[in-house]
Amino acid sequence: MNPALMVVALSLLATVAPQSQDHYDMDWVNGYRQGFNFQCPHGEVLVAIRSYFSAEDGADRLWSFECQPTPEGLGEPTDCWWDDINRAGMEWTSTCTRNGLVAGVQSKYFESVLDREWQFYCCYYKRRCPYSCMKTNDIPEYYREEGEMIVPSYGYFIRGAQTTFSGVLRDRQWKYILCRMTDFDCDFENL
Repeated sequence: MNPALMVVALSLLATVAPQSQDHYDMDWVNGYRQGFNFQCPHGEVLVAIRSYFSAEDGADRLWSFECQPTPEGLGEPTDCWWDDINRAGMEWTSTCTRNGLVAGVQSKYFESVLDREWQFYCCYYKRRCPYSCMKTNDIPEYYREEGEMIVPSYGYFIRGAQTTFSGVLRDRQWKYILCRMTDFDCDFENL
């Protein structure tokens, strides 16, 4: 082979190879087809969620989560619990009960449907109520793409999610439910 062509080919491979391996540099909480249980430290909530899809590895995703302390004005959580669970292969909408905020996630992989069961770890903050709630766009935008959701602004919190499952593509898209929290106590549950 022509030496000049060899140099061009090797330089192209050198620039392409690292890009396809970028997802290995993340701090994933799971391996493909493995369950996981992730909880933020006490007084912190989820602020970022990332995932990487692989059709070759059981049509599964690697997951990474980041936490951040809540503002001082919110106080300390007075109670935390695992909320409702979805079944693999099913659509699911979950908002933390009792006006809770998402402070963790656990999931178990099911080979029979090439999908996961999901459950949120929720924490309650002194009778605070959510307001100005919104749903994100689909994450990922298209099935089988990398997904990333970072809470867009300080003062917003993840309260839950709505997720759809494609039985053909064996993947999920997520719409995260984000809310602000009142600075005053309230005695009612606000969805």
